[in-house]
Amino acid sequence: MRINKLLSNYGYCSRKEVSRWIEDKRIIVNGKLCEQGQWVEESDEILLDGEKIKPKEKVYIALNKPPGIVCTSAREIDNNIIDFLNYKDYVFPVGRLDKDSQGLILMTNDGELANKILSSDSYHEKEYIVTIDRDFDESFIEGMSNGVEILGTITRPCKLRRIDKNIFSIILTQGLNRQIRRMTKAFGYNVIKLERIRIMNIMSNDIELGQWKFINKEVISKLIDEI
Repeated sequence: MRINKLLSNYGYCSRKEVSRWIEDKRIIVNGKLCEQGQWVEESDEILLDGEKIKPKEKVYIALNKPPGIVCTSAREIDNNIIDFLNYKDYVFPVGRLDKDSQGLILMTNDGELANKILSSDSYHEKEYIVTIDRDFDESFIEGMSNGVEILGTITRPCKLRRIDKNIFSIILTQGLNRQIRRMTKAFGYNVIKLERIRIMNIMSNDIELGQWKFINKEVISKLIDEI
């Protein structure tokens, strides 16, 4: 695999950051300076700042993101999630939750797990609580559940449950850009509040808004079994 992917999988940094390290001549592969995009094997001798690289311990964090925080690893963007979390080692967000939304986001240095969760072929459930700007009827529930035409495609069937006159829960198995907001807009409604409360078997119900916790090994093992 390429050196960028290997170091990212090992939990060192993003693939983009690896390119910067190569430019700064910090990486040596089998006694020679690493080149951009170089292909490597795990059996190669790879040194970073003179130290042999090895897989870092995997970290799994559940963060209850408040509105206003941007799910990006780009530190140059204001209110980015990396600075907000302020964790001591390299982690990145698994997927996105738009700036205006709140709720559960997973943070990890496990690139392989993240790719499996985000695979477009997967049907991993994500659950949200949504408040819209006016009351809705049963035809709205049926229409949303059966799929909505947005972004040139029909969304997958999903599960909807009424909570209040203008509040519902929705379980999706895909993650199109601003999907819930676009779906509700197609029926003439606007989202007032959107909160993600579950990703597969991981819940946010015991995490205060703006706080985070480590995900225990039992929960992660179960998640890995599901993917």
